[in-house]
Amino acid sequence: MSFGTAAVIIIAICVWGFVELRKQKIDREMGVIRDEDGNPVIGKTDNRELEREVIELRERVKVLERITTEMNTLEASETRRIAKEIEQLRD
Repeated sequence: MSFGTAAVIIIAICVWGFVELRKQKIDREMGVIRDEDGNPVIGKTDNRELEREVIELRERVKVLERITTEMNTLEASETRRIAKEIEQLRD
């Protein structure tokens, strides 16, 4: 093997290594996960945080539904009427 051939092989290995490191950095920045063959895997991200957020949002929706339905019941209107009468008696 001549010096020129060895130099070309070394440069090729260095370039390949640089390209692989750059791909890994870009993948980390974009949140891409790759399998053992190097293919991007879709949907294997950490879903625990998303599931927790969905659960919290569902709880908030339940509270808002309860507030809106309770304000429109007969009991709520009766409570508001009584509170209004008490305020008028205080004045």
